[in-house]
Amino acid sequence: QVQLVESGGGLVQAGGSLRLSCVASGRTFSGYGMGWFRQAPGKEREFVAGITWTGGRTYYADSVKGRWTVSRDIAANTVYLQMNSLKPEDTAVYYCAASARTMFTGMIAYSSAQYGYWGQGTQVTVSS
Repeated sequence: QVQLVESGGGLVQAGGSLRLSCVASGRTFSGYGMGWFRQAPGKEREFVAGITWTGGRTYYADSVKGRWTVSRDIAANTVYLQMNSLKPEDTAVYYCAASARTMFTGMIAYSSAQYGYWGQGTQVTVSS
């Protein structure tokens, strides 16, 4: 079992930055591929960034590529999402998720259906 707790959301002006953290508990957390998703009101949950279990590979949605960075600290059981140059359209609830399907592989899952563990979410609001 993996339990995930996100933090770091808040209200920020356009052009600003936030860093989200996702702390995991569970013996085998280090082997899971991790992802960040977001869901805006009235919209589907969408993938924004993913990272392999070693942290050696990352992947980003086109909408955030070049602005955001996903990383993980295996020793601290934590995954981060550094969000720079925030835009009003980035406003959403952000979730981190763990994928057992990519456990101990170099793969990144892009579909929410491939993630079995989810955090409770943290709200990010970007004002114009």
